[in-house]
Amino acid sequence: MKLAKSLAVTLVILALGPFAASSGDTAEAKYVPFTLLNEDAVVIQGDVEKEGQEFVMRIRELRGSFIPPHTHPVDEHITVLAGNVCLGMGPEFDRAKLKCLGPGGYAFFPKGTTIFGESAEPATVQVHGLGPFHLHWKYPLQTFESADAAEAFRYRAGQKIRTKYGVGVIEKGWRSGPIIQYETRVGSELVMATESEVTLIK
Repeated sequence: MKLAKSLAVTLVILALGPFAASSGDTAEAKYVPFTLLNEDAVVIQGDVEKEGQEFVMRIRELRGSFIPPHTHPVDEHITVLAGNVCLGMGPEFDRAKLKCLGPGGYAFFPKGTTIFGESAEPATVQVHGLGPFHLHWKYPLQTFESADAAEAFRYRAGQKIRTKYGVGVIEKGWRSGPIIQYETRVGSELVMATESEVTLIK
């Protein structure tokens, strides 16, 4: 029975040979090896801005990163490539709702779902879907370049702080509502340090 089934499948493939061969364009084939990112995100296929365009992008999560609550106008497919990432759904960050995924783990969130997350260690995630892949923070995103940065952040770029990962120097600041973090270089590693957990070294 198995032999007959295999033969039937083979005959179908042979019959569709010319059609199958023309369904793909080898000139557009692409191979992208996995490497750790030196930037926050990179698009490796397609266009995240174009409506209906398939895309694949990779995102770096630093040790200690919090992902504030946000939504996307399209479905989101997430695959963890390295490290561990914890993701949850709901209007506010709630660690009790997090589900953690290791390498190879996959998560799907329908468009409009409010998502948040945390990465206790360095991680890389791959996101694929259809554009436009815009991000809407529940709370406005503020950085050191924001006009109200002086009121939004307690610390500044260049200051030395003590974090739970060691002593480091602040490079960037990120705030979305109650989540305030500093991109900090500790030795050769960039980490995310939460404002409530650091102290200034004078």
